[in-house]
Amino acid sequence: MSAVWAHFKIREDDSSKADCKLCSAKVSRGGKESTSFNTSNLIKHLKTHHSAEYTQFSQAKQANQQPTLTQVLQKREKMSGDNPRALKITEGIAYFIALDDQPLSAVENIGFRRHLGILEPRYEIPSRHHITTAMLPKVFHDVKKQVSGLLRDVSAVSFTTDIWSSSVCPMSLLSLTVQWIDDNFSLRHATLQAKPFRGSHTSKAIADAFDGMLQTWCIPKTSVHVVLRDNARNMIKGMNDAGLPSLPCAAHTLQLVVHEGLLSQRSVADALAIGRKIVGHFKHSPLAYSCLEDIQLEIGQPAKRLQQDVQTRWNSTFYMIQSLIEQKRALGVFVSEHELPDNLTAHQWALLEKVVTVLGPFEELTRKVSSSEAMAADVIPAVTVLQRFLSRETDDDHGIKTMKGTLAAAVRRRFSDVEEQPLYSIATLLDPRYKNLFFSNTNTAANAKEMLMRELLRSSGEEENHDLHEPPARKPRRDQASSSLDSIFDEIADEQAPVSLNRAQVGSTAQLETYLGETTISREDKPLQYWAVNKVRFPTLAKMASRYLSAPCSSVDSERLFSSVSHIVNEDRNRITADHAEMILFIKKNLPLILPKKCMSQSLEEGAHISEDIRKHLFRVHKYLAEKMNDTNPAKTVSE
Repeated sequence: MSAVWAHFKIREDDSSKADCKLCSAKVSRGGKESTSFNTSNLIKHLKTHHSAEYTQFSQAKQANQQPTLTQVLQKREKMSGDNPRALKITEGIAYFIALDDQPLSAVENIGFRRHLGILEPRYEIPSRHHITTAMLPKVFHDVKKQVSGLLRDVSAVSFTTDIWSSSVCPMSLLSLTVQWIDDNFSLRHATLQAKPFRGSHTSKAIADAFDGMLQTWCIPKTSVHVVLRDNARNMIKGMNDAGLPSLPCAAHTLQLVVHEGLLSQRSVADALAIGRKIVGHFKHSPLAYSCLEDIQLEIGQPAKRLQQDVQTRWNSTFYMIQSLIEQKRALGVFVSEHELPDNLTAHQWALLEKVVTVLGPFEELTRKVSSSEAMAADVIPAVTVLQRFLSRETDDDHGIKTMKGTLAAAVRRRFSDVEEQPLYSIATLLDPRYKNLFFSNTNTAANAKEMLMRELLRSSGEEENHDLHEPPARKPRRDQASSSLDSIFDEIADEQAPVSLNRAQVGSTAQLETYLGETTISREDKPLQYWAVNKVRFPTLAKMASRYLSAPCSSVDSERLFSSVSHIVNEDRNRITADHAEMILFIKKNLPLILPKKCMSQSLEEGAHISEDIRKHLFRVHKYLAEKMNDTNPAKTVSE
């Protein structure tokens, strides 16, 4: 129906005429017979006598104008390669491949092409070659530009690195992940490279590769606070040859400590060997597992599978022992009805229960140092607490004394120099959860304070006399302990006696003395939040904290990176090049840093356009209904 009828209505006594709703004039509809009726006279009347309403009618007519044949054909034509919408869809395909670990050949899959054809029939799906050679490098460089912008004004960064070799193709990668503290004292993470690493993995090759990566990202060595690496000799020498400060991965060192302890006592090693045989039997026999599950349900236990350990992860051995102990009753019933390759004696069951008790703190610390928020400041307190835990003798030590003594000796040997390392000791002092409470003695605490003071004076350019050997004032504080380690943490914290504070100090010394004299915060609190609040009170210390607290205590970031690589380079994708694997990995890890804000702005903009289109469409619909219902204010209906 023509929009002009919004201003006219047909006369009831004479259908050949219409009354104008605006001026009540009678206007002919073009003849006496219905076949000759038209709206020409109505439009002319509106144009002549009611110009404002005629303008509205013209606009509504244009909005409802039927598309021409040319316009219809244009909508069926394929989009050109430079069409903005086509470019956006192609970019989205690159995101899809990188974020969801899809193969580059996904664009050739029939189901994927059919799905895109339904969503946007006019879109010409690009070839795999185009995605690989054009779109993937473009997205890679766009994301790299964004990450470079984040690092541009950062004064201190910390790295993790590791070397990964594929088991399905001749490919090795050298990782470089970075973390830093921004101006708001938020910890930021990014992946910089998974550099193809061909040839022999010598210390010289590692040093040269690091020099190249730092040059690529325009990061001077003076901005590198520390590099976290494993304990391999080639990696240690490589960092020294490159002139970069480095620290070993605390999680890897704990792995070596526990590995020594588990092998030190023959009875423990024998019990573990039998446990592996039992778990292996159920892993290789579906019938045995079915019988065990039936037994678990009969005795009211949840159906759980036994966990197999992995030699390179000591905590998997801990979880295997735990799973065996949990299923001890079900296994006892199973043995009475079926055969096993071997069985644990009562003494061995008791021995494994004691092993779990001893290794529990190691598992707890491994989880903490492997978290994304763990810092180098956590190492000294963890070592101190471990040593005290292992030095205590209890009645339950019978049968595992050798193992416990070996663990204590391994902790002392492998962490012997942590308190002499400025990267550890200064970070511990600057962590408001620990400060100077967790050093092994007052001398090492005083040495750490002296190292921090030298750093403060060097950074601020101050020269003054200061007393470095008097222990700072402390307020003892106790939190409710939730584990055996928590109780030891609290015990050590409460042993520090408060002393008087020297008020004569000024400048950086005054900041340090005041900071150390205040009560530590709870270990559940965030140290970076503390510095975000107190950076005005302690500006020099806060600047130092932003550098030293940026250091992680493990290279877990690089290990998680290589876990993602195993999804990209696998049996089904063993021909992918190292360069393409690095691009995909870089996009996958770093895109979430910049994508949320970008997606949010686009969604709001597109939503605004859609909302406007819907509003216009609803206005036309209500206008049409208003004509039927004699509603003179359709806009009111729309707003309602």
